[in-house]
Amino acid sequence: MPAHRVAITGMGWVTPLGTDVESVWGDLVAGKNAVGPVTRFDASRFPTNFAAEVKGFDLADHLEGAGRFAPCGESTRYALAAASHAWRRAGLDRAVAEGRADPTEMGVYLGAGEGTLDYDNFFATNLAGWNAAERKVDGRAWVGHGLAHLTRVREVEQEPNVTVGYVAGAFGCRGPSFNCMTACAASTQAIGEAFEIIRRGDAPLMFAGGSHTMIHVLGMTGFIRLTAMSQRRGSPQNAARPFDQTRDGFVMGEGAGVLVLERLDHALARGAEVLAEIAGYGASADAFRITDIEPNGRGAQAAMTQALRQAGLSPREPGPDGRPVVHYISAHGTGTKENDKIETLAVKGVFGPLAPKVPFSSVKSMMGHLIQAAGAVELITCVQAIRTGWAPPTINLATPDPECDLDYVPNQARDLNPHGGVEVCLSNSFGFGGQNNTLVVRKFRG
Repeated sequence: MPAHRVAITGMGWVTPLGTDVESVWGDLVAGKNAVGPVTRFDASRFPTNFAAEVKGFDLADHLEGAGRFAPCGESTRYALAAASHAWRRAGLDRAVAEGRADPTEMGVYLGAGEGTLDYDNFFATNLAGWNAAERKVDGRAWVGHGLAHLTRVREVEQEPNVTVGYVAGAFGCRGPSFNCMTACAASTQAIGEAFEIIRRGDAPLMFAGGSHTMIHVLGMTGFIRLTAMSQRRGSPQNAARPFDQTRDGFVMGEGAGVLVLERLDHALARGAEVLAEIAGYGASADAFRITDIEPNGRGAQAAMTQALRQAGLSPREPGPDGRPVVHYISAHGTGTKENDKIETLAVKGVFGPLAPKVPFSSVKSMMGHLIQAAGAVELITCVQAIRTGWAPPTINLATPDPECDLDYVPNQARDLNPHGGVEVCLSNSFGFGGQNNTLVVRKFRG
């Protein structure tokens, strides 16, 4: 039985630049920056006291009956908002009401979980349980304080299945349900695996994407101790500078991205608009070290090569118009010394002499690193690049790095319409621990 084609019929996001796809895309093309001082907690004594926060978010603005999710943490609420936008953009609200789509056949695959602790009460409970005189934990005191002050819902959200369950419940999805937590590659992996579920015929529709925030005390502390985040306290808006020679780490972001993936014939039968088509997915592991990328980029190359092969594309051969077969690459592009250098090396390994001719940029320079949500949000930027013909820029790229010598669309977006537009995009995500995932998305041509 031949594999099914997989369409993208809906998409929604919550980002530090906003929640409306069109307006956020306009901000990205304009090179706007969402980085500023951390307001979620007092970070004044942290070496990194800035991040790209989601501001002014209220789930009630995005989802009917949002009150029942009030006790939930940011990751769950961001996921519900993004899914709600994707649901409506796919026309599923009308299709379900008219019997043209059945949500009980729809599945959910997210890269989410690891909700935010109720830190004030959690730390207070630990202090209440400490017997200073005997220098040991008093279990009864700890439990007593915890029962009185900790919120059950917030504590349960540490489980990786909870956000998926909330999304499935909100929209009545009774199809396949999965979650993965492969760090910065999670939502790209979730979308890729959802693509495979539909491709082999196990479900006609899937919510796929991710949601995450680590803008909290332990999240920021952990990455600071790993020396992975920029410490440009004096100029936070210029801190995220992927591929620049003076880069000193990433900037933390937060948010969610959710897409509706659908079997193409199912989408056409119900009259849905096809926004783009997923054509290939690749996955690999570095099998090297938890804290370091394989230095030759072999894992990243393997993921890109697999995705391109599945899409039927030969990256070292020009297309019929003389251009490379990929017209834009959404880089993982974190702004760390090693990541940017090795991703550049990997792209060269895949595209060979054509690599310098492929526009290749990182929107993390504008909205920070959304960790588990990053890949889904960046795939949506690829869909927008295809729909508009524009490649978003990598801002703050002022000092060329001899080891990063590809076309990173520096500082200003590029109109590719005079050159044939954007037909095919590659979206890269490389996770902490050595997980590599790549998606190929292309314009729908019938």
